[in-house]
Amino acid sequence: MRIYLPVLFLVIFGYSAFASSKTDSLLTELKRELTKKKFYDDQKETHIKQLKASLLSTPLANYNSRYQLCSNIYEEYKVYQFDSAYVYINKMQNISNIINDVPKQSDCKIKLGFILLSAGMFKEAFDCFNGIDVHLLNSESKIEYYSLKARAHSDLADYDNNVYYSEYNNTLSIKYLDSTIALCKPNSYDMLMQQGNKQVRMGETQKPSEYFLSLLNNYKLTTHQRAMVATGLSSFYAQPSQIEERTNLLIIGVINDIRSSTKETLASFELGDLLYKNDNVKDAYIFIDQAMNDAEYYGARLRKIKIGAVLPIVAAQKLMLMEKEKNKFLIYLLSIAVVSVLVLMVSFIIFNQLKRLKAKEKIIEEKNIELESINDKLVEDTRIKEEYIGYFFNVISGYILKLEKLKRNIDRKLSARKYDDIQLAVNEINIKKERDLLFYTFDHIFLKIFPNFITVFNSLFKEEDQIWPKDHEVLNTDLRIFALIRMGIDDNETIANILEYSVNTIYVYKMRIKAKAIVPGDLFDQKIMGVKAVDVVNKS
Repeated sequence: MRIYLPVLFLVIFGYSAFASSKTDSLLTELKRELTKKKFYDDQKETHIKQLKASLLSTPLANYNSRYQLCSNIYEEYKVYQFDSAYVYINKMQNISNIINDVPKQSDCKIKLGFILLSAGMFKEAFDCFNGIDVHLLNSESKIEYYSLKARAHSDLADYDNNVYYSEYNNTLSIKYLDSTIALCKPNSYDMLMQQGNKQVRMGETQKPSEYFLSLLNNYKLTTHQRAMVATGLSSFYAQPSQIEERTNLLIIGVINDIRSSTKETLASFELGDLLYKNDNVKDAYIFIDQAMNDAEYYGARLRKIKIGAVLPIVAAQKLMLMEKEKNKFLIYLLSIAVVSVLVLMVSFIIFNQLKRLKAKEKIIEEKNIELESINDKLVEDTRIKEEYIGYFFNVISGYILKLEKLKRNIDRKLSARKYDDIQLAVNEINIKKERDLLFYTFDHIFLKIFPNFITVFNSLFKEEDQIWPKDHEVLNTDLRIFALIRMGIDDNETIANILEYSVNTIYVYKMRIKAKAIVPGDLFDQKIMGVKAVDVVNKS
């Protein structure tokens, strides 16, 4: 066995010489899975909807079928979302009470205890467990009951973090684990899992757990089970020399949590905490933030507090690191610039000695082209700035005059105690008219600078999909969105604020328009930004 375990571990995770590359590969896979998280959640939601539809179509009098369907929905929710799991536990309890089925009533209490414990509601969980008559449980329910009691005392010991209370709860946790193991079938998943958990609670983590290793390598596990086993096994690699192995196991745990849409998990937080302690601040922030999102989604109150104590510290370190990297980049950039200048100077001297006239002509020609391009850009930018700075000064001045007039009017009415007239004066301000005037002025100035904008814009669509202003319009909403983008305002929230739409509406507008274009989305944006200002067009 002493030879078997190290060899088995090397087969799983590779030799130590390749540990770093293995970790990098796993991290890359994990980040890829993070981008697919919504896909996995949507799959779960679809399955839940199917179960709910079956429940709705089941007759109310068919209590056993309705109970089983509610139980199936609960199983989907129990590590996914506390509130929804709680709803279906209540439905199961109501059914079990109606039919006066004692085993089902006990089953409901055990399931309720699980989600209460997962949500960090210790008192309520213990009250629930204490209301169960163990003698009425079958063997399978007893296993679930004792394992939950063991976990409850284990979690409470970790929460107390006190030499007296933690020791007391640890002792009880081990006692209940022994009761669980005694009831499990030999070499079953439950037995090996609880034996591994017992090793953790007893502090026997000096060498890898043969129980967890056996589960990971010899048993066909669900993604959720694989996540739990990998996370449990990581506890056995706590030494500084075992950081790579612990990191790899936690990454495997997080990957499988994502694939199984498990929100009630600690793997992501433990991975982030481990990466942070080993100076990988950027990745640490990603996974600790992900852990907070999962805890909030599930409704794990205690876990949110625990993660919330660490997240701001990591976020601050991330900001400091980004600032350092920015400064470092500037230094590198300056160094490269200096070296580049020196190399160019030497190259120029050598080249000048060989072909002085030809080199000068070529350099002058290249510089002229570069300067012409830069000059075109400067002319365009200057033109835009001149037009819009003057425009906004006029608009702001107009609003100041209106405000001043309104203020004097209100002051007079206040002095004359004509309070009713004040409302009339305020009502004279037509916000819609002012905004329409603002858009109207913006549209005219924009088309003054970019007279070819509408034509170029519509050249990107088939004739039936082209967007032209109506007779009473200068620009419509679709055109105005991309006019703002051409002005350099590409943030959806900023555009939404300007046009008085929601961010989601602006996003939908953009996606709908791009979907109809005859060019790909990236090229579409380039074409819009390539529309020339009037001075540049005339110069060309």
